[in-house]
Amino acid sequence: MSKLILVPTPIGNLKDITLRAISILSDADLVLAEDTRKTGNLLKHFGLEKNVQSHHKFNEHKTVNQIINKIKEGKLIALVTDAGTPGISDPGFLLVRTCIDKGVKVECLPGPTAFVPALVVSGLPSDRFCFEGFLPVKKGRNKRLKELAMEPRTMIFYESPHRLVKFLQQLTEVLGPERKASVSRELSKVYEETLRGTLAEILEICSNRSLKGEIVVIVSGNK
Repeated sequence: MSKLILVPTPIGNLKDITLRAISILSDADLVLAEDTRKTGNLLKHFGLEKNVQSHHKFNEHKTVNQIINKIKEGKLIALVTDAGTPGISDPGFLLVRTCIDKGVKVECLPGPTAFVPALVVSGLPSDRFCFEGFLPVKKGRNKRLKELAMEPRTMIFYESPHRLVKFLQQLTEVLGPERKASVSRELSKVYEETLRGTLAEILEICSNRSLKGEIVVIVSGNK
């Protein structure tokens, strides 16, 4: 059946892929990939030879209508990103919204996303939380943090390793050094690690270490 299916891919450990995800990728007429090389390696690992097309934030506006036309012609198209669930701090929203507007069927498989395991192992309240993803790199970053200073729910952020220390410094200045937090990296991989404590304690640790891998920062809400 012609449709768009969003297929979550492992955030690290390839064993986390689901049988259904492999089945959909096997059946798809076309796989849309954020990075065709990374997706090519994933497909090769599972013995799949597929037609792969680049789909990322720099070309999605140009290709969205072409993709929808292919679906209307009867194609089954799978959308993946480098890791995790498409649309969560990754390309996917524009294509999904346009498909819905054009009456094209959209499905999303359940699967990996980095912030869920990071939240659960943080030890911070997980009954109510807000996902902020990547904050603006420059303009608007500090303003958003000030807006979140009184947020009562647990907050979730994504950050790159080379900006982590600066981000922790900003959090400490705006939210206060005693605010509880955690920093998770390399989730599901061999060197998975979660640091827990106050923002001041975590900042001190990270200032004296060189951390690699994707970073998820969890911060407790204002009490």
